[in-house]
Amino acid sequence: MNTTDNGEYRDAGGFIAEVIRSSRRKTADIRVEQGVVSIIVPEELSDERIDRLLADKRSWIKEKMLVHREARPASARRFVSGEAIPYLGRNYRLKVIDGPFKAPKLDKGELFVSVPGGSDAPEMVRNAVIRWYRRRAAEKLPAKVGRLAPSVGVSPGKVEIKAFRSRWGSCTPKGDVAFNWRIMMAPNRVVDYVVVHELCHLIRYDHSSAYWREVARVMPDYAQWRDWLRDASHALEI
Repeated sequence: MNTTDNGEYRDAGGFIAEVIRSSRRKTADIRVEQGVVSIIVPEELSDERIDRLLADKRSWIKEKMLVHREARPASARRFVSGEAIPYLGRNYRLKVIDGPFKAPKLDKGELFVSVPGGSDAPEMVRNAVIRWYRRRAAEKLPAKVGRLAPSVGVSPGKVEIKAFRSRWGSCTPKGDVAFNWRIMMAPNRVVDYVVVHELCHLIRYDHSSAYWREVARVMPDYAQWRDWLRDASHALEI
């Protein structure tokens, strides 16, 4: 087990599961999203019990991982050292290490990923990179919402990070907003546009001309970044 980058992980034999402890949970819940495994557990549940739960569900987990693998869009990424990993408009070089699993670390222009098997385990490398993106999204996007919401003139509720298939964000009538973690692969200004887009929906829940005037009021150059996202969204697959 490793506890780094504010994360807790269990090597479950062929896959890595992220452990999310919650004081609100009474039972464990195993999830497989885009091939990435997480287990949400009561705060005090022992490591031994977590390992047993993962072992009992291993066949089901691997079946779900296979379904996700077969259903995801084709990607040219091989998840080997030297490959470019985009993050907020810059490319970083992937450095794959054969060793115990460690949460990826960005250092001096390289993203270091350590997994058992190294480059011979591309799915594990991919899943580690996805976890890294999701954690960055969970750090950066609430901060962007907090910075941009006053300009829009709204007070949003919860900010969630999700794995949407075909959209970049969503909002609810209650004022909660959610964002696709993959947007972290886009330039920083595109991320700002997606945040402004959802916040403006808290004023107008449509795409009328009045809605776009609200977007333009906050972000006059929004069309440039909207068009970038429309034209280059295929590059944000992993």
